[in-house]
Amino acid sequence: MKLLPFLLLFHVTCLQAQQTYVTEKDISYYPASVANKDAYMNSQCKLDLYYPKGAKNFATILWLHGGGITGGKKEIPAALMEKGYAVVGVAYRLSPKVKAPAYIEDAAAALAWVYQHIQSYGGNKRLIFVSGHSAGAYLGTMITLDKKYLKHYEIDADSIAGLIPFSGQAITHFTIRNERGIKGTQPVIDEYAPLYHVRNNAPPMLLITGDREKELLGRYEENAYLWRMMKLAGHTKTRLYELDGFDHGGMAQPAFPLLLKEVAAISKEHMKQ
Repeated sequence: MKLLPFLLLFHVTCLQAQQTYVTEKDISYYPASVANKDAYMNSQCKLDLYYPKGAKNFATILWLHGGGITGGKKEIPAALMEKGYAVVGVAYRLSPKVKAPAYIEDAAAALAWVYQHIQSYGGNKRLIFVSGHSAGAYLGTMITLDKKYLKHYEIDADSIAGLIPFSGQAITHFTIRNERGIKGTQPVIDEYAPLYHVRNNAPPMLLITGDREKELLGRYEENAYLWRMMKLAGHTKTRLYELDGFDHGGMAQPAFPLLLKEVAAISKEHMKQ
């Protein structure tokens, strides 16, 4: 009997090893009728889809890259590969070529594409998670908390299975402030701040930051304030993790296992319903 857990683990590991994963690259997430009117949108607004071929009812993680909304490129993080999930790496338009809210709208359009298409690949529409690092975390939080962006596609943001942002801004992003000539040390909370949109009926949120003394400016404190305000608004499923000893860039690697654990836990609960 003591061998049973080991044999079960061995069986699951073998099944994971046998699973075939496929990557489809440079999929346009805006309709051609929209993208063809804007050369930059047409070239930039692409996504890569990595998924377990032949699997059914798998969860999907939308991954938005970092780079301050001025740089970076779409990616499928290695830490999320071969875990039984689909991963969608999103490229979006960057400042200063565009200004707010263009890149937020791009993130919403990419997520809408997932809602519209993931079932045809075998995925479960009820198990779509939003994540990303830094600027990507900010964009993901905005399209989750400010419901107007997904409402444009007749999608209720509350249907997102979970939001797991890595070191995202909770105040108005510094690039948006820079677009207005406001310095990075001047905090602003307006319609482009996740904090402006706290509400009690949002999806489950796991906020993860690096060490408060090693993070960018007040990144930990912003997330702590978002956690507090969500709690005061009556949201019971917001949690905050601070990764001691890790700076803004380094916190992503220890955060990935927390993301995967959250996806697994919420997916398990959904399957019971």
